[in-house]
Amino acid sequence: MPSKILHGLDGSENSFKALGEAIELAKAFGAELHTVSVEEIPHYAGTVGEVLEEQATAEQHFAEAIARSRHMAEEQGVQIQSHVIVGHEVKSIVEFIKKHNFDLLVIGFMGHSAIYDRVMGSTCQSLVRLAPCSVMVVK
Repeated sequence: MPSKILHGLDGSENSFKALGEAIELAKAFGAELHTVSVEEIPHYAGTVGEVLEEQATAEQHFAEAIARSRHMAEEQGVQIQSHVIVGHEVKSIVEFIKKHNFDLLVIGFMGHSAIYDRVMGSTCQSLVRLAPCSVMVVK
């Protein structure tokens, strides 16, 4: 049974569906519940203004997602701790799990085309393969 649960929060509806499951598990097992959001490093060279604008947009997006996640948890009487980190999504989450000794990662499944997954790789698939703890994927 999990005692320390990490939920990957990207703000998508699938992410919030997974959060609902994570909240239920935390409540059932009396586990700590944390969310982690990853602000990706820009994949292109741009002006400082463009980078700052993209950063401000991401910060607003995550602030809204965190507020919604806290509201969902509070409705169920569950405490939640939220974290936003900067980096590559998969690598950053795996390192965060190791650093804080989580025993369960709960993520939402986001389907892409077979071509997209073959070229870009699936975040979900990579986390299942690389995470040092059990992973629950919610569809």
